[in-house]
Amino acid sequence: MALDKTLLIVDDEKNTRDGLRNALQDHYEVYAAADIAGAFAALETEPADVLITDLRLGGEDGMELMEKAQKLPKPPICIMMTAYGSVDTAVEAMKRGAYDFVTKPVNIDRLELLIQRALRERDTRRENVELRQQVSRRAGLESMIGHSPAMVEVFETIKQVAPSKATVLIQGETGTGKELAAHAIHALSTRAAKKFIAVHCKAFSPQLLESELFGHEKGSFTGALNQKIGSFEVANGGTIFLDEVGNLSYDIQVSLLRVVQERKLRRVGGTKDIDLDVRIIVASNERLWSQDKKNKFREDLYHRLNVVPVRIPSLAERRDDIPVLVTHFMKRLSAAGGLPMRSIGDDAMAVLQTHGWPGNVRQLRNIVERLLILASDDVTEAVTADLLPTDLGAGMAGAKGGDLVISLPLREAREIFERDYLMAQINRFGGNISRTAAFIGMERSALHRKLKSLGVGSSQSFPN
Repeated sequence: MALDKTLLIVDDEKNTRDGLRNALQDHYEVYAAADIAGAFAALETEPADVLITDLRLGGEDGMELMEKAQKLPKPPICIMMTAYGSVDTAVEAMKRGAYDFVTKPVNIDRLELLIQRALRERDTRRENVELRQQVSRRAGLESMIGHSPAMVEVFETIKQVAPSKATVLIQGETGTGKELAAHAIHALSTRAAKKFIAVHCKAFSPQLLESELFGHEKGSFTGALNQKIGSFEVANGGTIFLDEVGNLSYDIQVSLLRVVQERKLRRVGGTKDIDLDVRIIVASNERLWSQDKKNKFREDLYHRLNVVPVRIPSLAERRDDIPVLVTHFMKRLSAAGGLPMRSIGDDAMAVLQTHGWPGNVRQLRNIVERLLILASDDVTEAVTADLLPTDLGAGMAGAKGGDLVISLPLREAREIFERDYLMAQINRFGGNISRTAAFIGMERSALHRKLKSLGVGSSQSFPN
């Protein structure tokens, strides 16, 4: 195995240093130091990917080492070891830059999994930043924002499919950013310097849409006073994006099938075939075709369009991205509107991360814009939960419905709220029980017991 990742172990106990080195050196290049001075001497010689340090280094403080390491040009991922494990210690370590912590005696299997996960997440973040920079640089577009696993999968698919000529079907709820994904595919393709033409199929009547897509000859129908070049011809050499393709009439589906299969079109009323070299990307907010229902959409066309499927997750599926999306929209909208930036209080962010978001990212953007416009004149004042629209507070109990909860005895209603609240917070922290417990003010063991009493712990497992 190639030892392409470097670990630095810092502990004042020789047995611990040697034991960890022996356990990890088969998979990593491992260095060790007994104190802060030795650690920095090692870091100057060989920058580390991961720093694993004890909290107590004789008379020195591992927290201090970690903070100094974070200021390096290429800071390592920091994992804290402590024999004094507590939620308070974990919270303090993470506030000061730690990725996570382990208690002594160290469970090697858990430490190895933690190292692998940390390296994987760091590499993914770097790749996503690179992709977003490419999209922004080459197309002048709003960057695609997100580091959640669901968005990582989208980024990976875009990177793989963009250089090809394959037809792409993008599916996702309204407001998730399907057109942005189409722009990204075009921007990262060999056609990036050519035209990108977007047609929103739902905005046209069937007759007008046919003419919009394929063009028409003069006199081909009443009102056709001049020849019209359709969007497919305009996009020739580049990319055409058909949004809400599920709204196509049967006749237009037939014409589109011919274009997809033969890369030729004939204008409405025309007699001459026109050759096309165009990348086709389509999108829909509904399922276009399935075997278990009567379909308005042609099966043969569906399979021609669904060469590479890309599913854009709803905002409810990527709650971890909400803080970075809020910050992004805050910066963009404040700059565009000449409005002062605002900070979001923890209570307001908790509401934002637990809301259902039926309008997805578009709805979140609108909420942020409203907050900027209606915020007080005091720029130092953080946005608190009471300043949010009242309908956002209904997010956690939405599954049961307000009327049903009100009709229940207090004990049952409280259990429903507690279950929904705790699951929302666990989702907010990516399933990490330690971080969730720290935020809500409970010991980790107490949170585990509470989840078990609510019937959650028995059917789901979460990282510590």
